[in-house]
Amino acid sequence: MVEEQILARGVTDPQVLAAMQAVPRHLFVPAGERRQAYEDHPLAIGEGQTISQPYIVALMTSLLGVQPGQRVLEVGTGSGYQAAVLSRLVREVYSIEIVASLGKRARSTLETLGYHNIQIRLGDGYQGWPDAAPFDAVIVTAAPPRIPEPLLSQLKPGSKMVIPVGDTLQDLLVLTKRADGGVDTTRVMPVLFVPMTGEAQQK
Repeated sequence: MVEEQILARGVTDPQVLAAMQAVPRHLFVPAGERRQAYEDHPLAIGEGQTISQPYIVALMTSLLGVQPGQRVLEVGTGSGYQAAVLSRLVREVYSIEIVASLGKRARSTLETLGYHNIQIRLGDGYQGWPDAAPFDAVIVTAAPPRIPEPLLSQLKPGSKMVIPVGDTLQDLLVLTKRADGGVDTTRVMPVLFVPMTGEAQQK
């Protein structure tokens, strides 16, 4: 998976590749999907949600540019797989999941596998995790129609947020927060993520 689907497509960060090799992706998908766990496409995990294809997980992780000792906010825990990958690269991962059944399952999976530097909160991630902010990076794994301002406000200056944005047509964006509070935006590629629900849709 790592050699053919990730390294071959241009993700070369050795720490990211090592994390992708170390996390057992098949244990984060339902039993009926495990034969496909290492194929390069999304898989259904229930409740209308998916686990992203391995390439996208690796790409988004690489784009964050995280370092050991940092703290990362993830919006959209899903299966817990992205959080597990990040947990091997940073000190702490704070992850929020709006679908309670998925969040509870992810928490159980991560605890069983011994990932102890991940905190999971059940609820709407639009407002982020204010009492743990600011963060060294923010990653969003569901697509809001527009960039949630509360998430930007919880990002440290000089740090990045990687997020898919849009309705039917989505772009994967890298937002870099400047020291003056402004934001530089880089469009990476068209993507297709499940919509961010809750307050994001009301806005």
